[in-house]
Amino acid sequence: MKYRQLGDSDLTVSEIALGSWLTYSGGVERQQAEACVHKAFDVGINFIDTANVYGRGAAESFLGEVLRGIDRSSYVLATKVYFPMSETDQGLSAKQIHKQIDASLQRLGTDYVDLYQCHRYDSDTPLEETMTALSEVVQQGKARYIGFSEWKPAKIRAALNLPNVEKFVSSQPQYSMLWRQPEDEVFPLCADHGIGQIVWSPLAQGVLTGKYKPGAAPPANSRAANDKMNGFMRELRSDRVLSAVQNLQPLAERLNISMAQLALAWILRDRRVSAAIVGASRPEQLADNAAASGVDLDETTLREIDMVLAPARPQVVS
Repeated sequence: MKYRQLGDSDLTVSEIALGSWLTYSGGVERQQAEACVHKAFDVGINFIDTANVYGRGAAESFLGEVLRGIDRSSYVLATKVYFPMSETDQGLSAKQIHKQIDASLQRLGTDYVDLYQCHRYDSDTPLEETMTALSEVVQQGKARYIGFSEWKPAKIRAALNLPNVEKFVSSQPQYSMLWRQPEDEVFPLCADHGIGQIVWSPLAQGVLTGKYKPGAAPPANSRAANDKMNGFMRELRSDRVLSAVQNLQPLAERLNISMAQLALAWILRDRRVSAAIVGASRPEQLADNAAASGVDLDETTLREIDMVLAPARPQVVS
């Protein structure tokens, strides 16, 4: 496993990070979920990403239990705040930020998180109130750094221009071979201000692994076949997209790597990316994903990938 610095922070994170969105909030059996976390450490992953809303606290509680007894300084822990935790608890007001960080820390069984992220932008709360509250969380020692997920460039600039507040060190956008929008504005803006990228869905909900075939039912043990986890996959599973993805197989075979490793190595070709977050329901998936760290794709392969996926992208990327 190779490691990269997260933006201008002093956090060193594994190129592959372990996510917990759908998998560890109820989508995967407890024994399997525990095995995945332990396998992550075995293969050198030191970065774990979660959020309070995943299973309405279930993912954080699970991680708090499974991480108990593991040296806290040996891993980087990130969580998020914004989405509803109840009918009255949501958003990025000062009240919510202070309430939710305390609740997250209790569930996670730790005194601090390394990274506290705004899960989305809150248009109902003044930005200055949000940034001041996040700064207070850092000053109180409850988070070491702050970040955001899926903020528009104008909002990022506005936050950066506020005086006397903590600066963001991370951005968490959706990014994959099939979803490249952050390259246009978010990546360059963040790079100019020392903000690293922690990308989610780098395998496009598993589509880029090649396991889903056009015109065929999804494998029985896959995310697409699980009604608890497949709600965001419909667009990605069109025959047009799946047919294009299947044409990546010869490239992966030529390089003697898996389709997942090809997709993750493509992500990591960009040094502005600090880590790619993967979700795993089986330990062997993590071992395969982790092996993408250090795989270098030459310019010829990168051009071939662009050509192969060109028919699929207009349907996925607006």
